[in-house]
Amino acid sequence: MLEQVVAASTINVGGWKWTGDFTSLDLIAASTNALNGALLARRPDHYKNFTVIGVLGMALLMGLGGGITRDIIVNQVPGALSNPAYITLALIFGIIGYLIAYGQGQLFREGIFQFFTSFSLPLYAIVGAQKGESVGLPILGVLALAVIGPTAGRWYVDVSSGVTPKHFIQGEWFVSIAALTGIVWIICTALGLNTWWAAGISFVIGYVLRMMALYFGWEEPLAKEPAGVYKHSDGRPLLGRKIAGKSERELRDLGLLV
Repeated sequence: MLEQVVAASTINVGGWKWTGDFTSLDLIAASTNALNGALLARRPDHYKNFTVIGVLGMALLMGLGGGITRDIIVNQVPGALSNPAYITLALIFGIIGYLIAYGQGQLFREGIFQFFTSFSLPLYAIVGAQKGESVGLPILGVLALAVIGPTAGRWYVDVSSGVTPKHFIQGEWFVSIAALTGIVWIICTALGLNTWWAAGISFVIGYVLRMMALYFGWEEPLAKEPAGVYKHSDGRPLLGRKIAGKSERELRDLGLLV
């Protein structure tokens, strides 16, 4: 009896796994999202006097939150809890994000942030679609996981920072790109392509469209508003304008201009 109790209470410190079609993509997505979380937590519109631990906590929320939510929905122990590689990489990339958060100016950081969010968004969508297909969900269930995986982490960070979640306000096709990536992945697998071909095609389409939306300012249509609503006095906050230091309205909204 005593031996059974001791065995049941033993903590397993192994279980490191870095490879495998699903695991590799999931780790890359979690790492880049953790970097995004640290950068986002240091933005003036999100920053709430966070401590160093607070910033790293936000990195973990954004890096692992989507994957944990996705796995719980399909009634599985989250990979982030069973495989130490997830938390390790999320912390490493969170520290990197913390260290570069105040280097070379806000516009440079915004460019880095948008580059990596565009990178992790389709990756997490692909992993979510893979997870849904592997547990036998119907097409709509697969699409739901393709959206929840890449966007749940941002939800947690926004809500924790007292900011309206990005999912519900006008932006450069955030949720839509995740859904589109999932649709492309479903089509590719239905055509018989293997994991890496399906993932590669889906990623390229999702990433390119996301970057184009950011650069050219393609945004979801707003709900009908009262006449005279004032928006973007200095032009749309295009990625190119931000890099060039010309989007004064956005910088003012972020508290960087008086």
